[in-house]
Amino acid sequence: MAIFTKNSTFTQHFTLAQYFSMEALQYNSDREPLIIPEYGRHMHIMVDQLLATQDREERNKKAKAIIGVMGNMNPHLRDVPDFQHKLWDQLFIMSRFELDVDAPFEKPNKEVLEQRPEPLGYPQNFPKYRFYGNNLKGMIDVALGWEESEKKDALVYAIANHMKKCFLNWNKDTVDDEVIFTHLNELSNGQLKVKEELLPLTLTQDVLRMKSKNGNGPKSNGTTKSRKNRNRKRY
Repeated sequence: MAIFTKNSTFTQHFTLAQYFSMEALQYNSDREPLIIPEYGRHMHIMVDQLLATQDREERNKKAKAIIGVMGNMNPHLRDVPDFQHKLWDQLFIMSRFELDVDAPFEKPNKEVLEQRPEPLGYPQNFPKYRFYGNNLKGMIDVALGWEESEKKDALVYAIANHMKKCFLNWNKDTVDDEVIFTHLNELSNGQLKVKEELLPLTLTQDVLRMKSKNGNGPKSNGTTKSRKNRNRKRY
């Protein structure tokens, strides 16, 4: 019994038994998850068929054919060292390490690949003055390790200026230099002090002007631009 009549536009007629034997519509959420999604479901189906092949010689031929298809799917990796080794490792991974073929490379170790790395240690710093940032402590430690010299004096002066800029970024529009000196003295345990001949620090208005120049200052609301373009002709 044919499903389609002779007037059907389909060139191939299916029998009723063939029609009901066709795979019903499936959603990907109902299917088994892909081990390496980049290769797609058809590649995983080919690997499953490879596992079902009983003859070893035939299985070796199919494995090499699959490796060729995988290589064609990744032409940009052909210049990568051990490109073939990577493909064979991926084939074993997609087969859940159950594939038994005569591979030119050693079969990867499942336990090694599934081994989770050690948690990455994240620095837990809780500075008293958080608006200065975590890098300030490292700058102060570097300055404390230097011998007394003009270079160290310049570094301490640069640290104090950096502290003033950070203070103005997060707190107020003005700050007295004595506040910066007090914080520097506290954070360095009384070991760092800006030389008198290098004072004063960068003026507050100069720091704010630099912020505006770099795009960190207050932004305009676009009123000037809209007025300028109000009478412009539109085509």
